[in-house]
Amino acid sequence: MNLPEQLIRSLQNVKGFDEAAFIQLHQSGEQVTSVRKNPAKILDGQSVIFNNQLQQIPWCANGYYLDERPSFTSDPLFHAGAYYVQEASSMFVGQALQQTLDLSQPLKVLDLCAAPGGKSTLIQSLISAESLLVSNEVIKTRVNILSENITKWGAANVVVSNNDPKDFQRLENYFDVIVIDAPCSGSGLFRKDAAAIEEWSINNVQLCSQRQQRIVADVFPALKENGIIIYSTCSYSTEEDEAVCDWMVEEFKMESVPLKVENTWGIVATESEIHKAKGYRFYPDKVKGEGFFITVFKKKQEAAFSATQKKERKTLQQVTKTEIEAVSPWLKNAADFFFIKQNEEIIAVPLYLQNDLQILQTALYIKKAAVRMGAVIRNELIPHHELAISTIISTAIPSVEVDLETALQYLRNRKYK
Repeated sequence: MNLPEQLIRSLQNVKGFDEAAFIQLHQSGEQVTSVRKNPAKILDGQSVIFNNQLQQIPWCANGYYLDERPSFTSDPLFHAGAYYVQEASSMFVGQALQQTLDLSQPLKVLDLCAAPGGKSTLIQSLISAESLLVSNEVIKTRVNILSENITKWGAANVVVSNNDPKDFQRLENYFDVIVIDAPCSGSGLFRKDAAAIEEWSINNVQLCSQRQQRIVADVFPALKENGIIIYSTCSYSTEEDEAVCDWMVEEFKMESVPLKVENTWGIVATESEIHKAKGYRFYPDKVKGEGFFITVFKKKQEAAFSATQKKERKTLQQVTKTEIEAVSPWLKNAADFFFIKQNEEIIAVPLYLQNDLQILQTALYIKKAAVRMGAVIRNELIPHHELAISTIISTAIPSVEVDLETALQYLRNRKYK
């Protein structure tokens, strides 16, 4: 693997960069595979996926390294959302949330650039049951995979949207937390994707830095006073990392929030050149994971929520009393939900999100909300697959244990329907 010479030269004076170790690691061919279990589906003490011994990722309680990469598509538990295959370094987003917020409280969280869904599923596992997660993807072609992974995770307090960052200005001062895993030049992923080397250039780094600033500027009005922005990239370039930190302080007077990292983790704490904003770098020769950068800021501007520039949305079909009676037995506690109808299928939404869903509908294009239960035909629910793999389905619903081959055959048949 031949790394770009311009990249190596640009990192010579960057804190934590060790040229020899960095190059040797990339040329070794070593690969790291890691997964994160879904605590709502797999309890502590149960085998997550494999019979071999799993090594825990030090900064993520539910994250594990695997000795080798298995065939995940041949594992029914993967399709059931019992775990998510996620790069270990990016799981540190959980630390940023845990160290800066009271996660026991109801929060409104936006994951702005969410596809394919790794950080969204991580966030959902950490926030309280009364919180709301808006999982957004800007690129239309990537929204389906995001929706699929959110569906597998099984939670009801997630809304998937497909909007440009500037669209969130209609939700002024709405979110407590905004996570921005910004599109970047991708140098931190060279080990996983050698093709990314061919696409890397100094010019692309500059273009990405400009785009990252536009994204932050566009979505910033949607953050509450004292709200938290978690900004991350998979780039080593200071133009996309520390320089963006300085720009955020200059442009929005944001307050840098330091995080605690253990020395044994191998994470390199850095500061931006001008305003000394705190950042954290992950080098693959120092941590067991890919290249990553993360920083946290707090908004200090005074503000109050104001929904602006509302769009008219089609009114959803009403759910009848008979239909509610048909779907209620399928839920753990039907009294905790209200029901809406779309394309003849009934969706169960947590009751506490009723007002928020109405607000979001006026401002955003919503791809998916809560849990799709299925259609009621002749007063009987024909359940949707989404309900079957959700965490809200009643434990009283009959289930059947099947062997591995039967489960895989079912998954093959479902795929081609």
